[in-house]
Amino acid sequence: MQNATRRDRLIPVPEREVGGHMSRWKALPAELDPRIRQLVVRLRRLKDHSGLSVRQLAARTEYSPKSWERYLGARSLPPAPAVEALAKIAGDDPVRLLALREVAAEAWENRRADPAHEPDQPESPKSPDSPDELAVVVTPSPAHPTGVRSLHIALVAGAVALVLALSSAVLLAVRLHDDETTKTAPASRTAPTSSAPAAQPAYTCRLKKDDGHWFAGLGRSWDVNLAYGNAGADVAEAQCLLRRAGISPGGIDGIFGPLTQRAVKELQKRAGLVVDGVIGPHTWKALRG
Repeated sequence: MQNATRRDRLIPVPEREVGGHMSRWKALPAELDPRIRQLVVRLRRLKDHSGLSVRQLAARTEYSPKSWERYLGARSLPPAPAVEALAKIAGDDPVRLLALREVAAEAWENRRADPAHEPDQPESPKSPDSPDELAVVVTPSPAHPTGVRSLHIALVAGAVALVLALSSAVLLAVRLHDDETTKTAPASRTAPTSSAPAAQPAYTCRLKKDDGHWFAGLGRSWDVNLAYGNAGADVAEAQCLLRRAGISPGGIDGIFGPLTQRAVKELQKRAGLVVDGVIGPHTWKALRG
């Protein structure tokens, strides 16, 4: 009856006693990334809340006891199906837990890239003689007052909820940014559009022939070198002249991106120049006519 009460409060329920003392989870490494730590702590709490041993958890999922030991011991990143299976067994929302796992996955990739980090152990199939428990440390049962213990649980739950909210906000912001940058404005002959975000300056082509050469009113360069990654009014000048030549550089945004580079190569090919995608004196001469 006492164990049931603890599970209702989401307090980890020890699975065995060792030497007369209650066993607890092995402490996670101090250097562990906080994003990975939040995921592992959440998985441990759900596992304890389910009341299942490691072997029982393995029997209800597609993953062996040894695999669950590595997941719950922060020695291996659990796959998304394992996280979803544990959430369903414990009656938790799998969507929120998967979002927390996605945030931890990025930290895990950085951890794997560290030369000092030991590589993850390969997955092993279920084995009937696999150990039933994770490594534990033996400590006397704490005698904290109920009020202090409840406060600790509330703080942990609040921290987990905050991480989930922040991760969801980051994912939403990234998706909105991607959607915004992939949109293109309708083509217009009289007012060239810009494919750059609103933060970029807007440029307007004012084409004029001066002394037999074309200018767009944004620069009068003849010898400045422009290449992929450059930005500014000179790039916008070149984009206007490319459009005048009937080659679309994308938007007139002053950014030397892949579309502008492709347009420059097309112009160089037409003019019989070296096709390198870099605007130099010869390419400027071809642009200005």
